[in-house]
Amino acid sequence: MPYSYVSYLDCPKCGETYDVNTVQQLCTCGAPLLVNYDLEQLKDNLKPDELKDREDSLWRYHELLPVADCKNVISLGEGMTPLVEMSKLGSELGIKNFYMKDEGIIPTGSFKARGAAVGVSKAKELGVTELAMPTNGNAGAAWALYAARAGIKSTIAMPIDAPEITRKETAVSGANLYLVDGLISDAGKIIGKYVKDNQLYDVSTLKEPYRIEGKKTMGLEIAEQMDWEIPDVILYPTGGGVGLIGIYKALNELKELGWIKGKLPRLVAVQAAGCAPIVKAWKENKTESDFWLNSQTTAFGINVPKALGDFLVLEAIYQTGGCAIAVEDEAMLEEQEKISSMEGAFVCPEGAAAFAAVRDLRNNGWFHDEESVVVLNTGAGIKYPNTVQVEVPTLNKEAKI
Repeated sequence: MPYSYVSYLDCPKCGETYDVNTVQQLCTCGAPLLVNYDLEQLKDNLKPDELKDREDSLWRYHELLPVADCKNVISLGEGMTPLVEMSKLGSELGIKNFYMKDEGIIPTGSFKARGAAVGVSKAKELGVTELAMPTNGNAGAAWALYAARAGIKSTIAMPIDAPEITRKETAVSGANLYLVDGLISDAGKIIGKYVKDNQLYDVSTLKEPYRIEGKKTMGLEIAEQMDWEIPDVILYPTGGGVGLIGIYKALNELKELGWIKGKLPRLVAVQAAGCAPIVKAWKENKTESDFWLNSQTTAFGINVPKALGDFLVLEAIYQTGGCAIAVEDEAMLEEQEKISSMEGAFVCPEGAAAFAAVRDLRNNGWFHDEESVVVLNTGAGIKYPNTVQVEVPTLNKEAKI
């Protein structure tokens, strides 16, 4: 059996196809490229039960990943994060089957490690020696660290107010790090020119095809962890939206393989009220979003004014009967504190936004008591120490409590 059943790349807009064995960026029409697999052949050669004895990492699904030779795999053990039952919060909200997919314990502390692991591994297989990208923080840290492990040089640009810990992660990896006095869209323009001038591999969100493949493993894991009985609803904090696109892609591939049956989960894109281009587009029944002016939110990872793959995010929402919802910063920070005190989970602000969205949707009657609901917490709360302000008493060493 081959290690991977990867077949070809294609453009979801114009249908043009591309070779997976050479470096590819965007389609000539400007759209992102998607990876295709020989699912008919795979269906005959692999059954779900065969996964049980495999390693507890996302590479257990290597047949559905684009790296053709296992020698090119760059890994820190990423994947197979826990699906945690949130019984206390679920009881408060009146949701009997309520779960959190916790990406906070993955290497580099966020789900970005998934995209970096697969993206860097494929870059190594294609002979890439240097890559470049803009980032809001976590993605840059992940790609810089995995690139270092692969022996690939990296150049990263991030907004000057990106979380400090991600800046340090990126810098300590040996990457060429630049801070930009602006948003990720401004950093993207600078990187775009740098890539063009130096003929480098651009790993900006969706400008290479393989980050999605790493992110889609969240969907594969949720299905396997639920014994191939998929949930009714999946909520995902959405900036660039690669994770939501990936989960939708994974579920469709599993359905084609015959591993899951029935309707796909309703997918919910959660954004911050201060940066909600997908929500606005969904409410207006559009297929693409407009650039969101003067975007601002505490949930820095979803502060993306215009996503290159917005049309793919909206397609996933429309096709599954899902929705898009915006949450105020105050509500997400209140939810972050509530989850910590009730469930003992210190989630990132983006994850807290998704939990706050559950509360809003439940209050609006969007889903009922018996439905199973999964929330993606995309990172560790400790990566955002400034989102929590505390005042605690100081004792002298002879004091009694």
